Amino acid sequence: MTLAELTNGQEAVITKVKGHGAFRRRILEMGFVRGKKVTVIKNAPLNDPIEYRILNYMVSLRRAEASLVEVVHFGDASVAVEPLYYGTDATTELTEKTPELKDKTINIALVGNPNCGKTTIFNYASGSYEHVGNYSGVTVDIKSSSFSYKGYKFNISDLPGTYSLSAYSPEEIYVREHIRLEMPDVVINVVDASNLERNLYLTTQLIHLDVKVVIALNMYDDFQKHGDTLDYRHLGRLLGMPIVPTVGSRGKGLVKLFDKVISVYEDRSPDSRPVRVNLGKTLEAGIQKIEELILEHEELCVEIPPRYLAIKLLEQDKEYSKLIKKRTYENILEQADLQRHKIEHENREDIETSFTDARYGFIAGALKETYKENPIKRRKTTDAIDNILTHRLFGFPIFFFFMWLMFQATFTLGQYPMDWIESGVGMLSSWLSGVMSKGSFKDLVIDGIIGGVGGVIVFLPNILILFFFISFMEDTGYMARAAFIMDKVMHKIGLHGKSFIPLIMGFGCNVPAIMATRTIEDRNNRLLTILINPFMSCSARLPVYILFIAAFFPEHPGTLLFILYGTGILLAVLVAKLFKRFIFTGKDHPFVMELPTYRLPTLKAVIRNMWHKGQQYLRKMGGIILIASIIVWFLGYFPRESSSSEALKAQIETVTFGYKSDLALLDEGQTELLAAQRDSELRKLGEQLHREQQEESYIGRLGHAIEPLIRPLGFDWKMGVSLLSGIAAKEIVVSTMAVLYQSAYQASWF
Repeated sequence: MTLAELTNGQEAVITKVKGHGAFRRRILEMGFVRGKKVTVIKNAPLNDPIEYRILNYMVSLRRAEASLVEVVHFGDASVAVEPLYYGTDATTELTEKTPELKDKTINIALVGNPNCGKTTIFNYASGSYEHVGNYSGVTVDIKSSSFSYKGYKFNISDLPGTYSLSAYSPEEIYVREHIRLEMPDVVINVVDASNLERNLYLTTQLIHLDVKVVIALNMYDDFQKHGDTLDYRHLGRLLGMPIVPTVGSRGKGLVKLFDKVISVYEDRSPDSRPVRVNLGKTLEAGIQKIEELILEHEELCVEIPPRYLAIKLLEQDKEYSKLIKKRTYENILEQADLQRHKIEHENREDIETSFTDARYGFIAGALKETYKENPIKRRKTTDAIDNILTHRLFGFPIFFFFMWLMFQATFTLGQYPMDWIESGVGMLSSWLSGVMSKGSFKDLVIDGIIGGVGGVIVFLPNILILFFFISFMEDTGYMARAAFIMDKVMHKIGLHGKSFIPLIMGFGCNVPAIMATRTIEDRNNRLLTILINPFMSCSARLPVYILFIAAFFPEHPGTLLFILYGTGILLAVLVAKLFKRFIFTGKDHPFVMELPTYRLPTLKAVIRNMWHKGQQYLRKMGGIILIASIIVWFLGYFPRESSSSEALKAQIETVTFGYKSDLALLDEGQTELLAAQRDSELRKLGEQLHREQQEESYIGRLGHAIEPLIRPLGFDWKMGVSLLSGIAAKEIVVSTMAVLYQSAYQASWF
């Protein structure tokens, strides 16, 4: 019987995991090992993928992958598979340490599973405001900061989340190589207290790396709410690393955490000691044989801990195998192959299963001595919410309604502050027009800078509202659910369910969205997601959309905006289908994704994330858009003389002088009518002068040169130049139009 054959609510015990390669390694590392209990939660609205609970957390698998996991019904499992717990090797435990003279700078690396709260601790400790979210893959590269505490300088680095230190994904290689090459003084292993068994798998691999580790037992308040108990001090002694309970979101326990870091750094912590996880007689014998050969090469021992390298070679790690082959240590590789075949023959299972079982066995044994689960089972809030948001019938309508609501709110709520900013820009222009003396500098400030930048900054409220909704989706955990319900649809067009999150992030900005694709393990799917991401309408296009919708479709702005974004998605789907058919023709990669617990974010956190993204837009205001507005103004302002400018200026002077003399002869009642006639005539002449000067300016000449190409589209030369300027940044289209489409009176001609 396989996992895919179970129905909703059924429980089973895993007996065997089939399959090969990276997928098999990944689900083994995530806890799908022999003897573990697994529960079917629900099927996605389109019957694929399926959500399971294992090791007290949620994970989704496609039906095809679930069919590779053999199980028996929980009631039929007459004999539970006992974990193989061999403890630690006492011969390597040091009972006494000699403190060394240290400097006052401590380099720290924050390491942990995705979504365990690393970045939250990083922000709170360092005073930074890096983006956090309730789904995996938020930290897309290393973040570094420094702070001082108790006379020590802490250089702290927040590394991407990873489930293990294998070579399965780019972030796993990145994290382990950072630890190996940068050699931080102390590693803070952030562990989600509600998912101990899964999180401690990474901890066992950090033990192999032979680094000083302090465990931050994060989200400890949630753990206590569930009524579970943990003797974390005893667990720390078993692991050879001190454990400090923390609540990163509120800063609780962080003082004790960094006190413990200092203690470990100064070799004053009795709980911090070298520990060797005993992986069992068969594995240990093979490791020892390889380690003996590695120890013969001193340069290898300096670069990589010998035991860690021996384990990696047994696991057929490609990166380390290449390293050994490059150094021409063929005898080490031959010994690794020999020992691997010997172990697989004795254990009658592949080497990956043997190592995974041994590590989880060690974790289970350590927790058996220290952890006690609350016997009273309470229905989790996450399950209740999921029953609605990922429902077979309601899941898709709720998702599409939320997306429509996001675009509708972007227009309706954003209209009020948009009008206020527009009025403010107008009042500023009028005030400056009255106080500044006439000349080119006045025209630059009012027409170039305020006209250009002001034409774009009015859309800031709309963009902030869009970012508010995206931040809310990220922080609550709904973003991962959206990927879950959309996986089958994505699969039909040749994409991965995980591709959906970077695509939705593309509504904010394509750059971080493309960076977020690193969480997609398969190279083809990752490249395909990157290539279609520009079809997602980012925030830079929003001002252009709003401008046209307000001009041509003012009755239903939210619906039209939804259709525009939907059209981009449809084009992305069509292109993805074509690329998958003719370019990326490889086999689809399995879908394995953790579904995090729902968390109600604080308003402060959502607004901070919203503002963090909105700042990028504001930086553009003071940077590229300001520069572009000045350049466009300059090209449209010079040369000042046109072929008929002198004649028009003379005509303006004649009209002005003529009306002035006529007004002097009339009584007060007749002057208003004559003044209105004068203003109308001067306005027409001013418009004509402004138009001719602009058409013969540098930008006018460029516009007329490209006009034959865009005339079939119904665009004039001003529209063509505006579109051309959008190559630098999409928002510049609006600022260019704001500068070029000014009337003579708006352009401060009088």
